[in-house]
Amino acid sequence: MAKGHRSQIKRERNANKDTRPSAKLSYARVSVTKACFVLDAIRGKDVQTALAILAYNPRYASSLIEKLLKSAIANAENNNGMNPDNLYIAECYANKGPTMKRIKPRAQGRAYRIEKRMSHITIVLDER
Repeated sequence: MAKGHRSQIKRERNANKDTRPSAKLSYARVSVTKACFVLDAIRGKDVQTALAILAYNPRYASSLIEKLLKSAIANAENNNGMNPDNLYIAECYANKGPTMKRIKPRAQGRAYRIEKRMSHITIVLDER
C-alpha cells in the first residue's frame, strides 16, 4: 500500500518534475541511429551554434531536429521567460519508436521483410 493520501502522492510527484524547457517529436520517420548522428553533433552546444550546425548538415534528420530545436527555444522564451541568447542544449536523445513492417517480393517466390523504423526525439534546454 502506498504511503500517504492520493493528493499528497501527486503533490510529491509534481514537486520532482523537471522545469527545464523541452520539446519532443514523437513518431519521427527516421531510425534512432540516424537521428543520433545529428544529435551527437549538437549535444552540449549553445543554441545559435546548434542551429548553424543543423542548417548545413546534409542528413534528413537534421531538418526534423532543427524544427524541434526552434520549438524548444520558443517554449523556453514563452513559457519559462528565458533569454534565448543564454540557452544551451542540456540533453538530447532519441528513443526507439514502433516499426512498420513491409514485405518486399524477391526472386523465386520469396518475401523479404523491410522494417521502417520510427523514433521519439527529445531536446531539453537549460540556461547558462
